[in-house]
Amino acid sequence: MQEFKWVGRPVMRVDARGKVTGGQKYMGDLRFPGMAYGRVLRSKYPHARIKSIDTARAESAPGVVKVLTWRDVGGLNGYGIAIPDQPVLCSDKVRYMGDAVALVIAESPEQAEQALAVVNVEYEVLPVVDDPEAAMLPDSPRVHESGNVHMQTHVENGDVEQGFAASDVIVEGTYRLPRQMHAFMEPEQGVGVPGPNGEVTVYCGAQHPYRDQMQVSRALGIKPSKIRVVTSPTGGAFGGKDEITLQILLAMGALATGRPVQIVLSREESTVAGWKRHPMTIYMKTGARRDGTLLAHQVRLVSDTGAYASLGGPVTNLALEGCTGVYRIPAIVMDGYCVYTNNGVAGAFRGFGQLQANFAIEHQMDRLASELGIDPVEIRLRNALRPGDPNPLGHTMVESVGAIPTIEAAARCDIWARREEYCRQSSAPWRKRGVGFATEMQGTGLGVGLPDYGAALIRLLGDGTWTVGLSCPEIGQGNSTTYAQMAAEGLEVHVQDVEVFVGDTGLGPDSGSCTASRSVYTGGNAIFRAATQMRDRLRGEAAGVFGCDPEEVVYSEGVCRRVDGTASATVQEIAARAAAEGREITADGAFIWPVSKVQIPGAVGLPHIINTYITHVALVEVDEMTGETSVLKAFAAIDCGRVINPQGLRGQSEGGMVMGMGYALMEDTIIEGGKTLTPNFSTYIIPTSIDAPDMDTVTCEVLEPSGPYGAKGVGEAVMVPIAPAITIGIDRAVGARVTHAPATSERVFHGMRSRDGGRGVGEGSTA
Repeated sequence: MQEFKWVGRPVMRVDARGKVTGGQKYMGDLRFPGMAYGRVLRSKYPHARIKSIDTARAESAPGVVKVLTWRDVGGLNGYGIAIPDQPVLCSDKVRYMGDAVALVIAESPEQAEQALAVVNVEYEVLPVVDDPEAAMLPDSPRVHESGNVHMQTHVENGDVEQGFAASDVIVEGTYRLPRQMHAFMEPEQGVGVPGPNGEVTVYCGAQHPYRDQMQVSRALGIKPSKIRVVTSPTGGAFGGKDEITLQILLAMGALATGRPVQIVLSREESTVAGWKRHPMTIYMKTGARRDGTLLAHQVRLVSDTGAYASLGGPVTNLALEGCTGVYRIPAIVMDGYCVYTNNGVAGAFRGFGQLQANFAIEHQMDRLASELGIDPVEIRLRNALRPGDPNPLGHTMVESVGAIPTIEAAARCDIWARREEYCRQSSAPWRKRGVGFATEMQGTGLGVGLPDYGAALIRLLGDGTWTVGLSCPEIGQGNSTTYAQMAAEGLEVHVQDVEVFVGDTGLGPDSGSCTASRSVYTGGNAIFRAATQMRDRLRGEAAGVFGCDPEEVVYSEGVCRRVDGTASATVQEIAARAAAEGREITADGAFIWPVSKVQIPGAVGLPHIINTYITHVALVEVDEMTGETSVLKAFAAIDCGRVINPQGLRGQSEGGMVMGMGYALMEDTIIEGGKTLTPNFSTYIIPTSIDAPDMDTVTCEVLEPSGPYGAKGVGEAVMVPIAPAITIGIDRAVGARVTHAPATSERVFHGMRSRDGGRGVGEGSTA
């Protein structure tokens, strides 16, 4: 494998010092002269008709500057990535308890909060729709007049009936997956700042500044050129800030008052109003021959998108794709339903539907292995996709395919190789140990049928240093550092001479969203092209000085030399000359994501053609007396193409494993009757450092030919198969197969009892 100077090296993160010292300023830390403070009035009810809104008392309350309602929305009163079906401020109806009804702006946060109490909203309470299955019935109350089924997707390939008829064993299961909260450190917050000529700058943690700019423009009826969106740094996102959070309200407040306006959501408000992972119910039926070869697969998936669409449709589609796992399956039939309810709002979340799907398919594979008496690794290797194979959705795998390398690497890890020894070492007689094994491939990029592009701008400054501008934000994953590494590699300069600007519509071209594990692949390709163009520009600049053609000039390691050796010029000298002449030397690069020639009818995004592959192994210990589960060790084998920064990859891997552990064992945003019962971290439990297991990560670098230096993305996949690995480990330990996540101590305990006829540990469970 080719060695590089900067790519593949553990370069220290460019934002490390500020974050470690506490000097890093996030959006809630910003202060501006004359700043006012906004608070959002949200619905009292999960479903109600608005009969009237009276703001008179609030407008006359102490310190109040302005009270805004739907009448103050200057353009389209709606936003949403898929369809703009969510009101900026509700006018006639509220559909969940986080719906925004009014915005109060005052001289202090306390005065704004007090004024909320005297905004008088008269409601007509409507029946609550909180069960997605019931919501699909013809006589269900409608969340939207168009109906409660936002989207339905059907995928079929091969003869499923024939496949099941030829199967020696068939396993069926229904899997219920929870509503997970992003739990980012920085809640939704920001500042809107007015400009001199009707311009406005929005400072807000987000994942796609140019799309936010478009949505603000559309909602307020002003030109995009008058709106600047600054999104970095963002204190965590994980998909929860891909959709509009506060951007439109911040711009509205600033333009209405002529003053900077800050809005900061409390954790409880963020929990109630913010985006969540889609809870899903997935039914699977899988048939195989006696030797473990898969023959047929049937799926019915129901996804609860909550009150508004957001990315519910694409999440459902990608979940369907994930329901086939990494496997060759000659016959499939899959139906996915994305359903409106009054259960909050669901949107993008790390893993983007494939987490839920992978939980189900990996449990199916483990059940098949048990039924057939085949080793769990062997049944996966026997069915895993190889280069040149057609996948179940009809795409031939001609790109990098790392399924088998990651499975084989995981099978060699210490946890799996010594699993019997580890399982004998339980800490007490009533504690039992088990080891779970699970694998996944994560489609990266937006997929076929969607515009997926990136762009980068490189500037050579007068002192010979460089800036690289992209709009794809830094949300904590370290892409600014990898961008600097790839730019330094392409320009053949020192990485410390490269400064990266991200997440700002005023400083970089549209690079798309920081989602779908796309930022390194797309941004890196754009940087590579911009660096190539910059080297050509430098050769042209030097040729002008040397009095020769550019073809007679070579560029290497920051120096342009005439081929005949008669002249040379450093980058610093070229930059100084251009600056003296009042010129700026720039180069840009653009990249469009390759997509499949196959497209599933009615399923935008499917299939993906570039995938990240990962296999997880988990050692768990279960207390038979309580059902409490601890994760002791975890291992990850990852194929994300070439690793740009090993240190960054390790951080992603370990963070993903802990986040996936939370999904497997603890996390569930409980909503009953439309009311959130877990509104903060005292009731919504997430893993802490105390819960984190010993973790190890190895890489299987199957280079992607279309990727920058062979790289692919990794951010999504790292949290996916750890959840089924943990819950399969529980089954191996105490015989309680958990099909309803999270695997709380209660569910594990009752699972043990159901398998043992009420005595404790035994065989078989549907907990």
